[in-house]
Amino acid sequence: MSIHEISHVAVVGAGQMGRQIAMLSALGGLNTMLMDTNPSVLVTARDELEDRMNHWVIKEKLTPIARVKALARLTATTSLESAVAQADVVIEAVVEKLALKRKIFAQLDSLAPRTAILATNSSTIASSQLGSQTTRPEKVLNMHFFFPPLQMTCVEIVRGPKTSDETVEMALALCQRIGQTGILVQKEIPGFVANRILGAIEREALALYEAGIADFKDIDLICRQALHHPIGPFEIMDLSGNDVTYLAMQQIYEETGDPYWKPPATLVRKLEEGLLGRKTGTGWYLYSEDTAPR
Repeated sequence: MSIHEISHVAVVGAGQMGRQIAMLSALGGLNTMLMDTNPSVLVTARDELEDRMNHWVIKEKLTPIARVKALARLTATTSLESAVAQADVVIEAVVEKLALKRKIFAQLDSLAPRTAILATNSSTIASSQLGSQTTRPEKVLNMHFFFPPLQMTCVEIVRGPKTSDETVEMALALCQRIGQTGILVQKEIPGFVANRILGAIEREALALYEAGIADFKDIDLICRQALHHPIGPFEIMDLSGNDVTYLAMQQIYEETGDPYWKPPATLVRKLEEGLLGRKTGTGWYLYSEDTAPR
């Protein structure tokens, strides 16, 4: 299969990551199926994406005709079988839970065409742990998009020990097709590259805060002004979700056994209190619609 033969993409999971990956695919000219078991999530996803594309038209990032064509290429369904029946590439984007992903990959193996590439958007779970649930491990790999996909342009392409060269080349070509920069990670490692670096920054920031060295707002300010980071580590945690940060650290901790990666107590408390960041209106900072953190 060549990149020119790819015409259908399926995205499994219509959360913030999945819906935006699906929109990228549709904008790239591909017929795209967005699947989720929850119909209300699909309705919310469609409404949000239409609003985003309207905004892009206003900002002249997209023509009105291109908007109509892209949205027409995007179809939603609650049926996994329907979503992947014609898929050339399937991208799984559900919550970071290994057991759930393994179940989905076993289903994908039986439902998707034998030629289809099966990718996971997981930022921490290596594809080899999922490919083992299939009869096509050579067609399984990580395509780790960064949040939010409609703004970020980097994708970590992580090959497993059984991933074929052809599969890697197709994933890299697909990234180019949908306006992303695919970067190859040659070996699996918990957290891959970006999350290992980001996680270390977030872990150190949390340790400094818990030790009373500096307030979290001041730690963010130092990172922005002294290190020229666009936003600070606590702002990043709120943006991606404190639950996402927790799950990423917990996954690395479980895989490595290194106590350094055990989620800190303050982060655990955020989860227990439901203070997940922007998506709940409160995390490290307070948020309101169309406002910066305060």
